[in-house]
Amino acid sequence: MTADTLPAATPRSRRRRRVRRLTTRDKVVVSVMLGIPLLLDLAFVWFPALGTVFLSFTKWTGVGGIHLKGCTTGTTLPGIPQRSGCLYGVQNYKNAFDSAVTPEFWPAVRHNLTWLLVFIVIATPLGMLFAVILDRGIRGSRIYQSVLFLPVMLSLALIGIIWEFVYAPDVGLINTVIGHNHQNNLIDWLGNPRLNLWAVLLEATWRQAGYVMVLYLAGLKAVDPALKEAAVIDGANAWQTFWRVVFPVLRPINIVILVVTVIESLRAFDLVYITTKGNVSKGLEILSVLITQNSVGETQRVGFGAALGVVLLVISLVPISTFLYQQFRSEEKR
Repeated sequence: MTADTLPAATPRSRRRRRVRRLTTRDKVVVSVMLGIPLLLDLAFVWFPALGTVFLSFTKWTGVGGIHLKGCTTGTTLPGIPQRSGCLYGVQNYKNAFDSAVTPEFWPAVRHNLTWLLVFIVIATPLGMLFAVILDRGIRGSRIYQSVLFLPVMLSLALIGIIWEFVYAPDVGLINTVIGHNHQNNLIDWLGNPRLNLWAVLLEATWRQAGYVMVLYLAGLKAVDPALKEAAVIDGANAWQTFWRVVFPVLRPINIVILVVTVIESLRAFDLVYITTKGNVSKGLEILSVLITQNSVGETQRVGFGAALGVVLLVISLVPISTFLYQQFRSEEKR
């Protein structure tokens, strides 16, 4: 049989030959490079997440073991279960949704959704505006970019301390400027339930806008200049060029920013806790604070805190999953 009459190698046979060429050392390297990140992901993400879901169905105080037995009714002390670590079913979720048992739950959900709405309606468009202006190459754009990105570089603890001085009733910057720093006309920005949430949201927006600006600025730098030039030649103005040409190209960045915005708004904790020195007053109830207070607070209701954590996880997954599903579906139609 000559070389001309030999059967041509199929793609499958070529693929098999390439796999067989991997040496033992190559296989070890690949296994290590894939195995270590996978183990870390399982250990620090999936195992705690699944463990939290399991704990949400128990009545555990964090002390003692967990056993697969039903809980007995009644308590020896307020908040201390008679049998710790027992299976509690969905009672933790019922207690969370019951306003008579947990009056802080629904206000916390409402405040988290308000946080998300402010991030989407104010912080994200503001960061986009900053990015568009800086992308035009105005004079001193590097200085403006550094100043706007500075809040992102600062720790949340430092941001909370800075704004604590700004909101101080007697010597704070705002009250001093508007002339409300006297005993008869003080404005308690962080103690008034009608003002404290919006005051903390101003802190969060100050930081989030700079973060969104950097993401959009990176996306704008990657846009092909030929698209903008073609739009200008066709007679489009700056507004039409951005919304009809540039913004659709930023679809991957928009997805990333939406996911980041949802995560940042629903896991909000640091600014509230630091600004109020841990004494979270009425008007600032958020789910992350409730989870912390029940998990590591005086009551030590770890099972109930885990149930609140699962509720927060579900709330965060709903908008993210819906948006990603619509985006992937629209791409498939194309």
